[in-house]
Amino acid sequence: MPRVSVLALIALTTLAACGTPEVAAPVIGPDGRELSKVYPIAESDRDAIQIRFLDGMNTLRQARGVPPVALDPFLTAAAATHSRDMSVQNRPWHFGSDGSSPLDRVQRVGYTGRLLGENISETYETELETLAAWMEDAETRSVILDPLARTMGFAWFQEPNGKIWWTMVTGA
Repeated sequence: MPRVSVLALIALTTLAACGTPEVAAPVIGPDGRELSKVYPIAESDRDAIQIRFLDGMNTLRQARGVPPVALDPFLTAAAATHSRDMSVQNRPWHFGSDGSSPLDRVQRVGYTGRLLGENISETYETELETLAAWMEDAETRSVILDPLARTMGFAWFQEPNGKIWWTMVTGA
């Protein structure tokens, strides 16, 4: 028993020496607001990010009693094209620099289903923070929870400064 007590004392002393890590204070910009933190995305993160988003979306859909969606490569290609194009235009909106609509983009990539909706965002937030923000708005929430949706495309473009342009497209 004394041996166990000594080992426990050593373990506690070691843990106490570690202390708690200090949390960095937020960096405040000249306007008094917290500056955005960069969420760096590597090409090797692509699959994990898409799966995290898909799982999050399907969890929300399940909670509302609607069927899950599956990732669709055609819709994802249309989303990727639009994310990059929004960066080029430097504005989040649903029309491409060539005047294309979401419907035009999904048709161009060969999607044969029916387009249901598109959500877009310009942010420094993660994919799950973006999903949560979309859920706070009735219009974008309706795209996520559309009971007719069976497929989804999800992609992004990250600029060198860290800004991320997210696009999600749903179809049936």
